[in-house]
Amino acid sequence: MSNDAHPLGERYIAVQESEEFGDLRRTFRGFVFPVTAFFLAWYFLYVLLSMFAPGFMSTKVFGNINIGVILGLGQFVTTFAITIIYVRWASRVFDPKAEEVFNQVGAGTTEVD
Repeated sequence: MSNDAHPLGERYIAVQESEEFGDLRRTFRGFVFPVTAFFLAWYFLYVLLSMFAPGFMSTKVFGNINIGVILGLGQFVTTFAITIIYVRWASRVFDPKAEEVFNQVGAGTTEVD
């Protein structure tokens, strides 16, 4: 039976329960959760060092540039790096799997429940 024979809502439920969709969710979580945990740990380390180790953070590295400034700028660098890594990963790994699930739903049809 073709996808067009099933109401759209039923197709969404079938896709949500499919192995392909479960794999898509596992793939996404397998990337996002560890990267998020890493970034939050790095961010809270910076905040905690700022609060509890001001002497360390104010250690001058060169000129008026201290460790706190370097680590603070590192937060921005990390944010941009994670964004670039995610975009590349999504294009290479996640988007092809999402396209398969998208096609499984038959999202290109104009059928309305």
